[in-house]
Amino acid sequence: MTSVLYDVPGPKARLYSLIGSAAGIVLILGVLAIAVITLAQQGIFDADRWEIFYGPMAPDVWNLIGQGIISTLTAAAVAAIIAFPLGIALCLLRISLIPWVRIPTQVVLEFLRGMPVVFMMLFVLLVFATGQFQAVVVGLVLYNAAIFAEILRAGIQSLPKGQREAGLAIGLRSFQSRMIIEFPQAVRRMLPSLVAQLVVLLKDTSLGYIVGYEELLRKIQIMADFLGPDFLFPAFFVGAAIYILINLTVSRIAIWIERRGSKKAAGGVAAPSLRTGLIVGGNDPVADDSVEGPGKK
Repeated sequence: MTSVLYDVPGPKARLYSLIGSAAGIVLILGVLAIAVITLAQQGIFDADRWEIFYGPMAPDVWNLIGQGIISTLTAAAVAAIIAFPLGIALCLLRISLIPWVRIPTQVVLEFLRGMPVVFMMLFVLLVFATGQFQAVVVGLVLYNAAIFAEILRAGIQSLPKGQREAGLAIGLRSFQSRMIIEFPQAVRRMLPSLVAQLVVLLKDTSLGYIVGYEELLRKIQIMADFLGPDFLFPAFFVGAAIYILINLTVSRIAIWIERRGSKKAAGGVAAPSLRTGLIVGGNDPVADDSVEGPGKK
C-alpha cells in the first residue's frame, strides 16, 4: 500500500539506504573494535582486575553494591509514588477553567521544570536541614511531578473534545469527567512518555551522591576509591550494567502493562451489528433476514 505521507522509495533509494546502513554498522563496529583494543592494551580485561567480583573480596563487594541498589530503588520508588499523584493534582489545577488557579499553577510548573534537580536537592538539604534521603526524594518529587503534570495535560489535550462533551452530556460533573473518562485515556496514550520519565527519575537518583546519599553510584565510587584506580573501570562497568538492567526491566514491565490494557480494551468492545445500521461479517440472523426474508425478492 502506498503511503500518503511519503513516496515509496525506488530501487536506487533502497540501494543507497542499504549502503548507508552497512557503512554505519561497519563504522560502529570499527569504533567498538578500537575501544576494545585500547582497553586491552591497558590491561583492563586482565583477570586480576575483575577478581573483586568472584574472588575472596566478592561477598563484601556485592554486599556494598546490593546496599546501593536498595538505596537507589527505595528513593526512586518513594519519589515516584509521591510524584505521580502530585502530578495529577497539578495537571488538574493547570487545566482549570478558573484563571486565578490556572495561571499561578502554570508559573509554578515552569519554575519547577526549569530548576536543576541537584539545586533543589541541595536547597532542601541546606535550608531545611533534612537528611540526605529526604533531600533526594523531595528534589525528585518536585521536578518529576511537574513533568508528569505536563505529560498528562498533553495527553488530555490530545483527546477529541467529544470525550468531555459526552461525559458532561450523561450527567457527569467536570471533575468526574476528568477522572473517569479523560485521565484513563490520557495515561494510556502517554504511557511511553510516562515510562521514559520514570527511567529518568531512576537515573536522577545518582545525583544524590552530591548531597551525600549513598545510592548505587556513591557506593561504586566508594568501592573504587578504596580498591584503587586499577579497579575503577570494572566497578563503573558493573554499575552501568546494573543501571541498564534496571531501566530495561522498568521499560518491559510498562510495555507488558500497556499490552495487557490494550487487550482488555479490545476484548470489552462488542461487535457491531446491523441493528445499529453497521455491516458486519459472519452469520447474523438479522443480517440474513435483512437480505433475504419473507416478502423480499
